[in-house]
Amino acid sequence: MKPVNELLKKRDSRLFRVAPDVVVFDALQLLADYGVGAMVVMEQDRLVGVFSERDYTRKVALQGRNSRDTAVADIMTRDVVSVTPGTGTRTCMTLMSQKKIRHLPVVEAGTVLGMISIRDIMDDIIADHEQTISQLQSYITS
Repeated sequence: MKPVNELLKKRDSRLFRVAPDVVVFDALQLLADYGVGAMVVMEQDRLVGVFSERDYTRKVALQGRNSRDTAVADIMTRDVVSVTPGTGTRTCMTLMSQKKIRHLPVVEAGTVLGMISIRDIMDDIIADHEQTISQLQSYITS
């Protein structure tokens, strides 16, 4: 498996972020606009949390809160699990499975470089498997 920085090179380099004082409704609109399931929560350039669709469903919808009156800071995941650019995708998959999370910010020296999702990992695994199959088929037929 390759390091995470290889995955980041293949995708949109924009970092989708939201401030902790933004109301949840507006943050949900950003998720929809960007077509993502989670964003990093940043206070200036400092990572303070992750806001995801899962945070909304479990901490707003199921608890009867109002998304127009609740700040992202009130429901975001504060104990952020992150990885470095050199972390291997297999390690990321293990972390995601153990921690029951779907997104990992990629951080180097305190700077957030991007975020990877379980989909990014799965796409990488599928591509690796397809390449292996192709190589084996080529080997068999030659």
